[in-house]
Amino acid sequence: MNESVDASPQQAAITVSQLNRRVKNLLEQGIARLWVEGEISNLARPASGHLYFSLKDDTSQIRAAFFRQRQRGPTLGLKNGDNVLAFGRVSIYEARGDYQLIVEQVEPAGEGALKREFDKLKRKLQAEGLFDDELKQALPGLPQQIGVITSPSGAAVRDILTVLKRRFPAIPVTIYPAAVQGDAAPDELMSALGDAIRRDECDVLIIGRGGGSLEDLWAFNNEQLARAIAACPIPIVSAVGHEVDFTIADFVADVRAPTPSGAAEILVPDRNDWIRAINSIIARIARLGRRSLEDHEQTLDWLSRRLFAGSPATTVARQRDWLRELSGRLASTIRTDLLARNQKLQIARNVMLQHSPAVRIERSISEHRSLSQRLAAAARQSVSDTDHRLQLATRALHSVSPLATLDRGYAIVMDARSGQVLSRAAEVSPGSDIRARLQTGELLATVKEVSGDS
Repeated sequence: MNESVDASPQQAAITVSQLNRRVKNLLEQGIARLWVEGEISNLARPASGHLYFSLKDDTSQIRAAFFRQRQRGPTLGLKNGDNVLAFGRVSIYEARGDYQLIVEQVEPAGEGALKREFDKLKRKLQAEGLFDDELKQALPGLPQQIGVITSPSGAAVRDILTVLKRRFPAIPVTIYPAAVQGDAAPDELMSALGDAIRRDECDVLIIGRGGGSLEDLWAFNNEQLARAIAACPIPIVSAVGHEVDFTIADFVADVRAPTPSGAAEILVPDRNDWIRAINSIIARIARLGRRSLEDHEQTLDWLSRRLFAGSPATTVARQRDWLRELSGRLASTIRTDLLARNQKLQIARNVMLQHSPAVRIERSISEHRSLSQRLAAAARQSVSDTDHRLQLATRALHSVSPLATLDRGYAIVMDARSGQVLSRAAEVSPGSDIRARLQTGELLATVKEVSGDS
């Protein structure tokens, strides 16, 4: 029998807001934060920077809100149709009563799961101490033989062999073939590693492959393979993928190389550097040998000189040289004294000559000759100066002479009978005779007409 319920409006009625708030509290308290996998649809990017979308699978969907404050990483790359893992809490938007997921983190669906598995294994092995530096083995300075654990047909083995051949081709290389991708890859890699340990023909190993996605490199994140690498008695260089790729094998190996070719460069020196170093050592040994030989020769010479210096013949020769030196010094002293005396005698002779009457007469004659020459030069200079002044005066007098005017094309007109110089036209009358003196010669003329003078 159904229980009767008082459904009257007055019995405990609540508002819509109160109902939505109760539902919200139930959802947030009853469901913990969790990961939800689904496909993005209805993606919206308003100006606020928040992201709103729906997560759906084959049969259902849920609204989701990814607020700007929570966004980390490449969220701008999200698009409709992406399969993602969304981490967050379930809530309700009270204003509309919409049930939704408040997202705190978004990852690609497949890769996100692998990443969490990778981080979990990494934390586990790190806690066990498999990554500790104390367990790392030192690499040989110059390997006698190098082993490479990888796919024999991959690009990685070609890169490694190319670099080894270029840098130090004398070192032999052994390939231990194994798959580097797929489910069987971890077992094959461990089997190849076991062969290398068992055969014990290499003093260093390279394990790795070329680049790829996280799924492609996943074989090198295997726990059993990681433990086998950590326990290997032969030093191992891990060279998996590109420089930005990291695997568990990188952490447990003795050395991580950024690339397979980088592993080859780490292991072997450049032969050109070695040749230069060897040549430098040879040159240094040669220099040391020459220096030692020179030191021994110098010692031998010194001992020979000491032996020779102590012989009687040497003593006699030394005394003979001493006597020869004394004789030379005595002769030099005598020559020096004679030279000094000769110089003093020459000085005295010069003094006597300076006070001699003949010298005084000669000096007076010389002075008289000099004064005569100076007097003659002064007379010639005086005559020259007087002549020059006369020429200047003549030119000045000529410049004001009436005759100088004739040189410029003028004439002196005179009365033909009286010879008086005419200066005005009124002084003559028509029919009078006049005489015009030019620069050269004279003209006799008769006046025909008088004008221009009253």
